[in-house]
Amino acid sequence: MKVLLSAYACEPGRGTELGVGWNTARAIARYHEVWVLTRPDDGREAIEAELARNPVPNLHFIYFTLPIWGDGWKLGSGAIQLHYYLWQIQAYFVARKLHTEIGFDLVHHVTFVKYSTPSFLAMLPIPFIFGPVGGGESAPKAFAQNFSRRGKIYEFLRNLSRWVGERDPFTLMTVRRSILNWATTTDTAERLIKMGASRVEVLSQVGLLPEEVIDLAQFPLPDYAPLRFISIGRFLHWKGFDLSLQAFAQADLPPAAEYWLIGSGPERESLQQLATDLGIADRVTFLAEMPRNQLLQTLGTCIALVHPSLHESGGFVCLEAMAAGRPAICLDLGGPAVQVTAETGFKIPALNPEQAIAGLAQAMSSLANDPQLRSRMGLAGRQRVNQLFNWETKGKFLADVYEKILEQQGDINADSHGS
Repeated sequence: MKVLLSAYACEPGRGTELGVGWNTARAIARYHEVWVLTRPDDGREAIEAELARNPVPNLHFIYFTLPIWGDGWKLGSGAIQLHYYLWQIQAYFVARKLHTEIGFDLVHHVTFVKYSTPSFLAMLPIPFIFGPVGGGESAPKAFAQNFSRRGKIYEFLRNLSRWVGERDPFTLMTVRRSILNWATTTDTAERLIKMGASRVEVLSQVGLLPEEVIDLAQFPLPDYAPLRFISIGRFLHWKGFDLSLQAFAQADLPPAAEYWLIGSGPERESLQQLATDLGIADRVTFLAEMPRNQLLQTLGTCIALVHPSLHESGGFVCLEAMAAGRPAICLDLGGPAVQVTAETGFKIPALNPEQAIAGLAQAMSSLANDPQLRSRMGLAGRQRVNQLFNWETKGKFLADVYEKILEQQGDINADSHGS
């Protein structure tokens, strides 16, 4: 089978959307011949170096970017989104020419993982898959009142962008022409259905490489680890770290319990001040971003991950924690709620800040005071990642879906010719 992938973001060794693009392509190339449309701006050097070390005969890359744009796409989020939209238009003309030369069987849009921007590849005369795409998640209204002014402006612009995107005729065309729309969360799935999608399924876009699963499994289970909780991520208003700090202050924890937060971002100073105001500054440590290997080693020194994000399509760090045998505490929202189960951690309902803080505090208390619970959840997390979120497993799943779609299309074509 000849498969065309659209991966605007694509680079090996990354855990973000760049990694989603690369890992999807490499996983599918084990089963089918794959051509990937992507940009040379970020990942080309890393892609070519990786393929030189570990050749993948079935994997081909077509690099292109917008003429006369230069590095203008780096000027900020708005510039990136405009560049992405225009790149998608150019991708159609590149793909149309390639299709006449190669004759693809199926086309699949992989990145960006964004439901409210079109993929013009849906106009090709072959089956088109959209996603997994996300971005349809919203912070519950009860939490918005506590956002900073910067945060409230961000949420307004985000909602406006989605409102416009959902009414873009080309986005509607993309969704409606897709033979399958994969959504990262139920929130995004509901939005796609309202936009006219005929077939929508929920599928997480994140995963771990087999070697990453093996490396993370080397950490001992957290039965007798130091009583240390950890949060990893950008210090942004919607990450919810103000909630987890308040929960740590409320929780029934031994005096030796610690809370480490690793990352950077505009809310760092306000979070540090909150820890001081809560009287827990001596037990809370803020650490700067660090290389991934060092970050995972640090994760292995803690008993659990706390990830109280208010709207997030992915939640890659939850998978890393589960693979390391660490229970994950998250809110019952977005991508983390797809990954975490009652067997692998705690999903706290997010009705209002007070209730969420109390739930997070109870989860912290339960894990701190029950080593067997930590180990049981840690083991279940490892099993879940290996079964569902291992890229080797995901690649086989995607390849099987492709084959079923082509079989169904063949049956439909045969019926139409027969009638």
